[in-house]
Amino acid sequence: MREQMDDSVQKKYQIGVEAALEVMGGKWKPLIIYHLMTGRKRTSELRRLIPGITQKMLTTQLRGLEKDEIITRQVYNEVPPKVEYELTPYGWGLKPALDHLCYWGEDHLDKIYGDKSKVLEEFHDS
Repeated sequence: MREQMDDSVQKKYQIGVEAALEVMGGKWKPLIIYHLMTGRKRTSELRRLIPGITQKMLTTQLRGLEKDEIITRQVYNEVPPKVEYELTPYGWGLKPALDHLCYWGEDHLDKIYGDKSKVLEEFHDS
């Protein structure tokens, strides 16, 4: 039997995908998680890897992922301050789901556009 959460914290979901989407849903969180799967990153690295995200949005999304214990934030006592983010063991549990989304997305591009490598190449060149 599952432990009951405090009523003020407990949320009701009809299906598990609702809970998953609350934690990792949206446009930016899956991209942040995906890039952290290759190793710890500084904020500036994530900004370069995710074109189109604003600093404010990146900070908001990182805070949310940290609150949900998907990532950890390491602050180094340096001048200027150095901050790095990495996936927690709990966050690594999302890898299979993101891998499947990536495979499906590539198949989708292939179905819609034919040669997905050209689409991806154009995206990376822009």
